[in-house]
Amino acid sequence: MARLVGVLGGMRPLATLDFLHQLLQARAARRDQDHVPTVTWNVPQIPDRQLALAGTGEDPLPAMREGIARLNAAGATCIAIPCNTAHLWWDALGAHSAAPILHIVDATIDALRARHRPGERIGIIATRGALAQRLYQARLEAAGLDYLTHSPQELDDLFTPGCYAIKAGDIATGGRLIADAAQRLLGRGATQLVMACTEVPIALRHAAPQLLAISTDPAQALARACVRHWEHGA
Repeated sequence: MARLVGVLGGMRPLATLDFLHQLLQARAARRDQDHVPTVTWNVPQIPDRQLALAGTGEDPLPAMREGIARLNAAGATCIAIPCNTAHLWWDALGAHSAAPILHIVDATIDALRARHRPGERIGIIATRGALAQRLYQARLEAAGLDYLTHSPQELDDLFTPGCYAIKAGDIATGGRLIADAAQRLLGRGATQLVMACTEVPIALRHAAPQLLAISTDPAQALARACVRHWEHGA
């Protein structure tokens, strides 16, 4: 087997399963053997990334490094991390990986370029830590793409409690809060959305499926990048 995709999961376990489903859908397969071979480290004991960035939680890097080491030992030829905020540790993880780690934001920008039209503004729905560290903003600016982000109040009242409601399995509450957060960005001029947290697609599928038509799912973009790696080594 020439190429093997490694998946560093566990951040959330359901997000990992959703990503693996995206990976299945991204490959036009006619039989089992046509699908992308994967090895997955789905260990949910990786410390909370949002709490770590806020200075109130344990550093997740050692646990993520362990997962990266296990995937390398299993023979992964590239690694995908289906967690947006975890990419704030992308450089540190890449320094400990023989296999290249695909970057979810780069994959997302490739997807955005395919659908972006002049004058459009991208609403970024992301965690406070990801926004504070400019995970998406820096790369969007480099690509010449205009964007909007949530206000601190929207994060406090809508996105953050919605995100943790989804994590706790309360999809109805989480979906309502995150859908409201999405509508706030649209109300301020966003014309398309980037669902830059793995809870967001789950929320919008439940509470506002009509918004999916104007949304880009980074997990889906990352899955397509994995398929390109397997097919072409790119």
